[in-house]
Formats: sequence, structure tokens, C-alpha cells
Amino acid sequence: MKLVASHEHNNSAVLHSKPSSLCSLPQFSPLLSISSLFPFLNPNPPPPPPPPPATSSLSLSPSMATRHTCLKLELPVEDPKREGAVGAAIFVKGTWHPSRFSLAVTDGAEAWTCDASDAEVKLRAEQWDLSPQDYLALAERYLAFQQPGSRYAFDAAADPHAPRRLSWTFEKQGTKLEWRWKCQPAPNKKQTTAEILDFLMDANIRLSEEVVRKTQAFDKLKAEAERCLQQSERFSNEKVEFESSVYSKFVAILNSKKAKLRDLRDRISKLEATDKAVEEDDDDDDQSSGKTESFHEASDAENIKEEALQEESDDTTSMKGRKKARR
Repeated sequence: MKLVASHEHNNSAVLHSKPSSLCSLPQFSPLLSISSLFPFLNPNPPPPPPPPPATSSLSLSPSMATRHTCLKLELPVEDPKREGAVGAAIFVKGTWHPSRFSLAVTDGAEAWTCDASDAEVKLRAEQWDLSPQDYLALAERYLAFQQPGSRYAFDAAADPHAPRRLSWTFEKQGTKLEWRWKCQPAPNKKQTTAEILDFLMDANIRLSEEVVRKTQAFDKLKAEAERCLQQSERFSNEKVEFESSVYSKFVAILNSKKAKLRDLRDRISKLEATDKAVEEDDDDDDQSSGKTESFHEASDAENIKEEALQEESDDTTSMKGRKKARR
């Protein structure tokens, strides 16, 4: 309670810091207004105002803010053997402050409250070797949501106006422990029950609005997903059509190129055959001219040989005639 009081005091100080600074200004004068409107006319301008005081980090920390929870607690059946026995249900509304908490419990007919002060929370935390923050976090965990492994109890008394104990169990390092807090009868049970119902109604309205927003967002995302799916299918079909047209054009171009290559190969083979035939004709001509020249050479050689033999025979005849004449 002290921390909250100081927190509210800090907020009030921050809220009243501006009016106090305005009240500390000097009285209005024409010179002041002219110099403030035209700073260049004032040779000695006043220093800038000091920055506003920083707000406390305690007021800005979300972990230190006040939180509210409400739990529908299903209590075990007192006599399981009794036929038609049904467990009772109570609503536990928790208000969690930075160093303390308060509980409001109702079963629809009666109401109880529990106000744990800073000192009580600190004392309980020291008994369990915990810090007050860890103690509050663990208590909030078990009183905000019903834990499946914990056994809850709200001990009844013969007198409905007598205090009742709210307890729950948990395990720590293999040991089962139990926490208990005494709840006093509410001074105004109708008001306490109405506050719990108002909180539940407000939470239900907020959840309904959130469900509507989530549903609308889901519908919007679903429509967007369907539109994206249709667009993806259209892109896929266009891609297939584009690839088919490009492939057909490519095949036509490739076939034309192949036809041109075959034509060029045929032309090259024909040219090579023509060149080979021409070369063979030239070789035949060369061989025939060589034979004719050799024939003429042989004829010339025979003529020369015949002429040489004729001359020899003539010389022999003339020598024989000369010998006879000498004789």
C-alpha cells in the first residue's frame, strides 16, 4: 500500500509540475512579450527552461502495474461416495499489486475477501525463502489459472459468517507444499459479487470483441490467401503457356538450322566430289601427255640410231673402196 501511495504521489507531482512552472513566471509586461516574440531584439536572451523531471521507472514498468485475474475454481467433491454428489464452483478475483494482493471470492450466494498487505507478503516470502516478487508471481500463477496438478480447497465452516481458508498445493523439488490464506466474510456481499460479475462481463465483452476482430482478420487473410492462390494458379498457367510457345518456336528454329546445316553439308560433299573428279581428270591428262612425249623421244632415239648405223655403214664402204684403189 505504501508503494502504491508513493507511486500515486509521484504521478500527482508529475501532473502538477507544469502548472507550478507556469505560476513561477514573472508578471506580463510589454517588453517581455516583445522580446519573447522577437528574440533578436533581446541582446541577453534568457536561458532555456530546465527539462521536465523524469517519470519514475516504476510507473512505466509493465511488470509493476496492477493486474486483475478471475478464476472459476472447481472444488473437489466433499463426499465422493454420496450419490449425485457434484463439486462446488467458486469465482476467485485477484488484484495483483507490485508488493501485495487482494482476493474476492464468491459462490453466488456468499462473498469473502482477503487483503494481503506488504508486510504479510514479505513475511510469507521469507518463510518460503522467496522474494516478495517471486511469491506474488507464484501465487498469481495458481490463482489465475487452475493448475491440473494442484489440489484446491475452500474450507467451509458451520457458521457462514466465519472466516474460510483458501488453499492450494504445489510441488517444489519433489516435495508437496500447501499455501493457505484466510478469507473474511465480505462487508457487502452483494457489492462484492456484483464487482466480480461486472469484471467477468467486461472480460467477456472484451473477449467477444477480440473474437470478432480475430474472425474478421481471419476472413480477410482467408480471402487474401484465396486471391493469392488464384493469382498463383494463373501465373502457373501463364508460365506453362509461355514455356510451351517458346519451346515450339525454339524447336522450329532448331529444325530450320538443322535443315540448313544438312544443305550445307550436301553442298560441301558435292563440291568435294567435283574437285576430286577434276583432279582425277588432270592426273589422266598428265599421264597421257607423258606417254606421248616418251613415244616421240623413243622414235627420235631410233632415228638417231639408224642414222648413226647408216653413217657407219657408209664409212665402212668408203674405206673398202679406198683400199681396193690402193691395191
